[in-house]
Amino acid sequence: MKKVSVIAAAVAATLAAGSAFAVDFHGYMRAGVGVNADGGQQLTFEKNKVGRLGNESDIYGEVQLGKEVYNNNGKTFYVDSMFAMTSNGSNDWEGTAANCGLEGTNVKCVDDAQFALRQFNVQAKGVLNFAPEATLWAGKRYYQRHDIHISDFYYWNISGAGAGIENIEAGPGKLSFAWIRNDRNDNFNGGMGSGDTPDVGNGGSVNVNTLDVRYAGIPVWENGSLEVGVDYALVHPTESASQKAKDAKDGVMFTAELTQGLDSGFNKTVFQYGTEGYSKAFAFYGDGSWYGAEANDGASGYRLINWGVIGMGENWEMGHQLVYGVGEDMWDGQDKWEAMSVVVRPMYKWDDNHKTIFEAGYAIDDNDGDENKFGKLTVAQAWSAGSSFWARPEIRLYASYLTADKADNSNTFDGGRSDDTFQFGVQAEAWW
Repeated sequence: MKKVSVIAAAVAATLAAGSAFAVDFHGYMRAGVGVNADGGQQLTFEKNKVGRLGNESDIYGEVQLGKEVYNNNGKTFYVDSMFAMTSNGSNDWEGTAANCGLEGTNVKCVDDAQFALRQFNVQAKGVLNFAPEATLWAGKRYYQRHDIHISDFYYWNISGAGAGIENIEAGPGKLSFAWIRNDRNDNFNGGMGSGDTPDVGNGGSVNVNTLDVRYAGIPVWENGSLEVGVDYALVHPTESASQKAKDAKDGVMFTAELTQGLDSGFNKTVFQYGTEGYSKAFAFYGDGSWYGAEANDGASGYRLINWGVIGMGENWEMGHQLVYGVGEDMWDGQDKWEAMSVVVRPMYKWDDNHKTIFEAGYAIDDNDGDENKFGKLTVAQAWSAGSSFWARPEIRLYASYLTADKADNSNTFDGGRSDDTFQFGVQAEAWW
């Protein structure tokens, strides 16, 4: 037994000394502390519409671990994983044990923190003879996500469990195919009939399979490239689903994104059009991963986006977001919903590690003439690992003013007593 133990220890030491235990370590985090002038903690208010700077009340983190487990004659297999955690940051120990208390006369229980499995997949390269440069993958993953960082707004993202082949060299660009699943529960807004019982689990009685085709990297002119894609949502209700769910229609979403490289920065212009359940994505800042299967037959929508980051001289950089989205005939009595958003984030660099950042955002949701208006203004002093707009880690001291003007004249802040508020705090953000 002793000899076996010695041999085992020697083998373990040899493996640890080499590359066998080496893994890729990536992640993202944001965390901080803040207060609201109306009392209590800071809040998050319509950040996809008015910007995220000084407007995030949560603690959020992602830890990604991956490793190439096989490499032979150009054929490789890579295993990737990611776990995420979110909490409101109110306590030292924040776990998944229920924290219960009275809400009026009722007992309400919530978890201090929530943990989620975000990615678990295998990626193989060099194994397809007809396209050795392509990647064959299966599992759960972030799939070619498109987002605007300053508002944390994902406008093209069908991530989930699935499989596919990506980056096949085809002419001037690269072709990708994917099949990804994003199910829906049968608790449609007003869609439940008498005697129907909605599902309460994560796997709903409406199975939605999304077929995704993309062609990226198409050169159009100097420093300009185009990406186009089509997503087709196939809706498969179970036998126990409500009649509303069984009446749900398949939908199509088309996306075209033009990227223009600049001397200092870039600019992206995006056009999206969708039918049936995809109409809700454009009205409510969706990304395509959530399919509004309960939309009326014949619903449609479209969205125009322009965003980017540009350098303005030696010391200034600015990020911006312009969004206009429309959803039509999404439910009975609703003809047209328009969503409009403008966000700008200029930044002045004092030196390689010190910045002053401003962010202003304004948005309007117009439901057949009834307008809800939202606004935000933030100023922040930041210290970061470099002078770039994208340099992270970054620590910020910020102050934000938030305002809301609702069509029904109700108030948003201070328990419904005020239409504006002020908050300040400190936040750290990093990715690696």
